[in-house]
Amino acid sequence: MFTGLVQAVGRIERRGAGLVVSGCSTFAPLHLGDSVAVDGVCLTVAALVGDGFLANVSEETLNRSTLGRKAVTGGSVNLEPALRLSDRLGGHLVSGHVDSIGQVMAIESLSQSWHLEVRWRDAAYGRYICEKASVAINGISLTVAGCADAGVRFWIAVIPHTWTATALRDLVTGDEVNLEIDLLARYTERLLGQTMEGAPAPMESPRPMSAEWLASQGWS
Repeated sequence: MFTGLVQAVGRIERRGAGLVVSGCSTFAPLHLGDSVAVDGVCLTVAALVGDGFLANVSEETLNRSTLGRKAVTGGSVNLEPALRLSDRLGGHLVSGHVDSIGQVMAIESLSQSWHLEVRWRDAAYGRYICEKASVAINGISLTVAGCADAGVRFWIAVIPHTWTATALRDLVTGDEVNLEIDLLARYTERLLGQTMEGAPAPMESPRPMSAEWLASQGWS
């Protein structure tokens, strides 16, 4: 589990069948088996390499995220170690499981922020986006400033600190980014029975809680 607060910007490259991530000295030392979010993708430390690590990646990870393509060119990536129970939750709960890829549609430098506009590659995920909702872009916890096309297209007001302290500064129009919806939206939809096409039907609604039910369960 992560917070979406980037602690370092590193580099990623291919190494055989795996990926090598460098630039983790800010939150070192790493240990075998540790989890690190790399551009929003939760990777496991399989071996220690310099100031970073080697990670094994599945076909699912390569197909669902931008990591494979970015590793070919040695691109910059946002890094965050896994959340500890004693840490502050300064962003929002981020699982490190990318839902889909988005495309940067526009970037504009304003007087006090950057306007970043993104469009989902899979339009079905637009329903999870609304104004002031949380979304993770390349592992960064961000707030939706506005949206259009039923949430398929949305934009963020990025403050200067976030822009300069993360790999967002390297983005250009047309780039692809990893997107993860807010966990609360995912589970709320599931519990309300608004399941995606092909998903199992929702469970029957639980019986209302009453004094009689509590007594039957041993409460007095």
